[in-house]
Amino acid sequence: MLDKKFENTKIILASGSPRRQQFLKDLDLNFEIRLKEIEEIYPETLQSLEITDYLAKLKASAFNGELLENELLITSDTLVWLNGKALGKPSDYDDAFKMLQELSNKTHEVITSVCFKTKNKTDIINDTTKVTFGKLSDESIKYYLDNYKPFDKAGSYGIQEWIGLVGIVNIDGSYTNVVGFPTEKVYRYLLNI
Repeated sequence: MLDKKFENTKIILASGSPRRQQFLKDLDLNFEIRLKEIEEIYPETLQSLEITDYLAKLKASAFNGELLENELLITSDTLVWLNGKALGKPSDYDDAFKMLQELSNKTHEVITSVCFKTKNKTDIINDTTKVTFGKLSDESIKYYLDNYKPFDKAGSYGIQEWIGLVGIVNIDGSYTNVVGFPTEKVYRYLLNI
């Protein structure tokens, strides 16, 4: 459905995430990937979805003055929010281990913001999903980190990977949002523009 609507629009995904790329393919959209290096730093005063909104817009702002009339840029940012604190991508193995220990036996929020930018307009949507892990043993955390190396993922885990299969006991909200791209909200937004 969307491929016909956007046949005269060039969609640009500014994300190296294979999961986001696959979701756009699964929505039957033709797109190209354009990446820019962005230092993902945000003001410390921001909380929860203010952070992902800010970073998604920051990623889009790198393209200011470059977009043509028929181009639509999509950027996105995901974080894990636990006890009033953002858990982004881990800095190393030990940081990932600590994050997963913190998530063990607790409910956290996964927040994703998606920014849509054209030459003349910028819109942002976001989604929040509550995810609950059961008790994760140190042994299972080590197994996951050694075998899946989730160092490019917010909160140090991928719900679609082994740790999600054995560790997550409840999810309240969008599964695709936890993977990193709330496809149902993205689809509705694109359908209505």
